[in-house]
Amino acid sequence: MFDSAALSAAVVAGDPEKVKAETASLLEAGVPPKDIIEKGLIPAMDVVGEKFQEGEVFIPDILFSARAMSEALATLRPLLSEEETAASGRVVLGTVKGDVHDIGKKLVGMMLEGAGFEVTDLGTDVAPSAFVEAVKEKRPHIVGMSALLTTTMVQMKNTIDALAESGLRDDVKVMIGGAAVSEEYAKQIGADAHGSDATVAVELARKFMAELSA
Repeated sequence: MFDSAALSAAVVAGDPEKVKAETASLLEAGVPPKDIIEKGLIPAMDVVGEKFQEGEVFIPDILFSARAMSEALATLRPLLSEEETAASGRVVLGTVKGDVHDIGKKLVGMMLEGAGFEVTDLGTDVAPSAFVEAVKEKRPHIVGMSALLTTTMVQMKNTIDALAESGLRDDVKVMIGGAAVSEEYAKQIGADAHGSDATVAVELARKFMAELSA
């Protein structure tokens, strides 16, 4: 067993240089990359999520922590064997067609990566057909859609309809988020859940994966 306290503290503090240094030190000590991720990075991001829910930290703090965590992941991922790269689950994210807001979506993506998920971020202004193609190619377990504008939220329903028409809807869990949408809207359009913030989105993703593996 190795001491991950310093690495975890650096992630929570959002200190990318310290995270890189601690990661390098653990690798030099012979700690397997998979252990560094599972016992150092993921628990640290869980702490950040808990602090956010308790009002101890705020969105900028989460972004700093997520970016610091990403520094470690960039070093560790190429060192993982094919067997070790099996993620907690695969997620496709995108901001829907007509909407170019992506700070919230990026945060969700980084938090999901910090929780061990393999994330494909399609970016912004993503058409329903692009979501369909990504599901065909990436075979994700979860599709996440974001919308900040009330004028674009209809594209969420259009995307769900497109997935259904392509015979792919039953293959994925769909969660939506963003300032324009709510739990009620998620039910209205046939989404599986509404993620009110990044930490909730991670909880939902874990719940989905538990249901899929049951």
